[in-house]
Amino acid sequence: MLNLTVPLEDELGDVLEKAMRQSGLSEEGLAQRTGIAPAKILDAIDYRSDLSSAELRQLAAALELNEIGLCALGCGQYPLPEISALPFCVHALRMPHGIGFANAYLLADCGATHGILFDTGPDIGALESVWPDSIKKVDAVFLTHVEGEHSGGLCDAVARFGLPAAYCPTGASVPCGQVMAEGERKRFGLFEVTAFSTPGHASSHNCYLVTAPSAQSGGALLISGDLIFAGSAGGGYYCHRQLATHLRRVLEAVPAQTVIAPGHGPLTTAGNELCYNPFIA
Repeated sequence: MLNLTVPLEDELGDVLEKAMRQSGLSEEGLAQRTGIAPAKILDAIDYRSDLSSAELRQLAAALELNEIGLCALGCGQYPLPEISALPFCVHALRMPHGIGFANAYLLADCGATHGILFDTGPDIGALESVWPDSIKKVDAVFLTHVEGEHSGGLCDAVARFGLPAAYCPTGASVPCGQVMAEGERKRFGLFEVTAFSTPGHASSHNCYLVTAPSAQSGGALLISGDLIFAGSAGGGYYCHRQLATHLRRVLEAVPAQTVIAPGHGPLTTAGNELCYNPFIA
C-alpha cells in the first residue's frame, strides 16, 4: 500500500498555474481581478509564496477554486485521509519521472503470486526495478492513457507476461492495445474492473474502478491516472472543460470511501477530494 508520507504531486504554484490556464487568465489579468500584485502571484507560481489567507481566498474566488482546499494547500496542510482496508493487496510501483515520480499499480489477492497491472511506467527496466518479488505472473494489463511515464513499458510488459493485449481507452494509438470503453467490465479472478472514459488531460484517457465482488468486506479502488491527484488534477492539455466534467462525474459516481490511486502522488479518497480538492469548487 502506498505510504501517505508520499508528497503531493502539486504544490500551490502548480495548482494556480493550472487554474489560470483553465480560466485563460494571465498574471496581470488575475492581479486585476484580485488586487494582488502580479509579482506576488508569480512568486507563488515559482514556489516562493508569501500569500496571506485573505489573498488565497481572493484567488480561490477569482479562479473558481475550492477555498478551503486552496488555503490548506497554501499553508502546507492539505488533508490526506486515513485509507481503509481493501479486500486485496495494492503494490504501488513508484518510478522516477523528472523531479518526481509516476505511479503504476499492481493488484493481487493477498498471498497470491499473480495479479493485474495498471500502467507500466517509462520503460520495462524501470518497471522491473520496483517489481515485487512475490508476483510472478500478470493476468491483465490496463492503461489509463498514452504518456511516456505511464505507457513507456506497455508493449514490453504485454510480451513479457504472454498476454494478447493491454486494455486501453478508446482512441489510444497503441499497437498492443485492445479498447475498453465506458462502462465495460472485465473479470479476472477476485477482481472486477469497470472503465470510465475520462478524456481531458489527454484525448484518450480511462479511469478504472476495481472491486472484489466475492469479498465479504472492504471497499473499492479507483485507478485515476492523471484525471485527479490528491489536492490537484491533471492538466487539461486536451480539453479543460471535459477534464472538469469528468473529474466531478467520477468522484460523485463512486462511494465516498473509495480509495483513489492516482498517476502521481499519494493515495486519497473520493470523499476527501470532493470536500477539499481545489478543482472541485
